Amino acid sequence: MALLKLLALDEQDLEVISAHMQDAILRVKDMAWQPGSHRFVAVFNRFDWPTAHGLDADEAVAKAGKKPYERCRCALRFDHVETVSLKRIRFDRPDTVLELLAIRFEAGEAPSGTVELIFADNYSIRLRVECIEAELNDLSPCWGARSQPEHEGQS
Repeated sequence: MALLKLLALDEQDLEVISAHMQDAILRVKDMAWQPGSHRFVAVFNRFDWPTAHGLDADEAVAKAGKKPYERCRCALRFDHVETVSLKRIRFDRPDTVLELLAIRFEAGEAPSGTVELIFADNYSIRLRVECIEAELNDLSPCWGARSQPEHEGQS
């Protein structure tokens, strides 16, 4: 699969990035807030969901000839960030692993608002932004993952 590069300039674009980032994992030390440049960046190991590429699981297995469990290293960047607030995340625990569930946008006075990165176990990051400008870039080819992430109610 080709390396992924996505740009989000509105809420719908951000929903596409969220779909591709579901179940991505990172360590606390792999994120940074750069207030001088109004930028928040994080490096994740992204789970490459076949459904994010428009395939259902059976089609993906038929296409790949095997269970297509893969992860790849990626960077997620948000620009025009005014403030960052953390819920339960502590930078004095840099090796804490977080699993991203979704990215949401709460509109403020247009075009501003709050981007929320929602992680498992009630962790979150809230980015107050002047406007939505985010970029997702794969940094490496995907590699085989042992299994796919599981969620409550999933069979």
